[in-house]
Amino acid sequence: MTSFFQNTVGLPYDWAWFVGTVVSILLIALPLMLAVAMIIYADRKIWAAMALRRGPNVVGPFGLLQSFADGLKVFLQETIIPTSANKGLFLLAPIITFTVALIVWAVVPFQEGVVLSNINVGLLYVLAASSLGVYGIIIAGWASNSKYPFYSALRGAAQMVSYEVAIGFVLIAVVLWAGSFNLSTIVTEQKGHIFGFINGFGFNPLLFPMAVVFLISSMAETQRAPFDLTEAESELVAGYQTEYSSMAFALFWLGEYANVLLMCALNATLFWGGWLPPVDWAPLYMVPGIIWLFAKILFFFFVFSWVRATVPRYRYDQLMRLGWKIFLPLSLLFVFMVSGYLMLDRVGVPA
Repeated sequence: MTSFFQNTVGLPYDWAWFVGTVVSILLIALPLMLAVAMIIYADRKIWAAMALRRGPNVVGPFGLLQSFADGLKVFLQETIIPTSANKGLFLLAPIITFTVALIVWAVVPFQEGVVLSNINVGLLYVLAASSLGVYGIIIAGWASNSKYPFYSALRGAAQMVSYEVAIGFVLIAVVLWAGSFNLSTIVTEQKGHIFGFINGFGFNPLLFPMAVVFLISSMAETQRAPFDLTEAESELVAGYQTEYSSMAFALFWLGEYANVLLMCALNATLFWGGWLPPVDWAPLYMVPGIIWLFAKILFFFFVFSWVRATVPRYRYDQLMRLGWKIFLPLSLLFVFMVSGYLMLDRVGVPA
């Protein structure tokens, strides 16, 4: 993008880099906002189909404009701030949640060479930036000065810690096998990974359990059912969002779905070949890599919606037990197994 503005438009390098970066950010952020609106519609349609209902079907053809109507409705509502709330932090919390959900997309590769920031520590950036999302929940719960949002914030912090540890060990296994923290390199290392023609770490017997752990942990990381203990209506009214209204509430909603899309993209990128086709066969590469990536993202989003529509909510003790007593030992065990296998395979057995 920088070379385009420098060579074609004739801008000096500094301005070409600046304009190119801004344009690249907009090319990611604006379609992502549209995608969030449409997957909210798709989410509601999937729930409706599984409950034998019709779902949104009035606003626009097939109800496609329902999300935009809902967005207009909340935009026109009044933002009510509780009298005893900390006004600055109260308004800052949804901004943090929404912003963090967007900045992680900077290192996600959509196709070979198509990435905003192709940094060598991309995976560490993802882990660090996605961990910041819980600050929005904690600040929202504390700044509301209400006991139910505060309980929700404490739950969110404990839930993030328990599942981030498991996700960290899963990522260690992926990094060991790929030999890089760069997301583009991780994708290219998956080419022909199994039998020389199947693309994806997820087909590896040593990494498949890690793929399952990462998928379930990503649901918990985004507070999606059955792990939505931060928003348990039967216990906490609406959790950390209880005191929010209008666009402040909508930013939490948009941030949640942007995070869901991000986790779907990471599942596809880390374990299922990213922009690569499922099989390393030349005719399949005629389909643009971004189409393969989007197809995998949509598949994982369907899985997220499927689980939300069918699996009952966990109790909080079950949620913590799953993270600390099952996923943590399991992921740690497979880190040892993967590292041991790679040592024997790459270094060999000492004489």
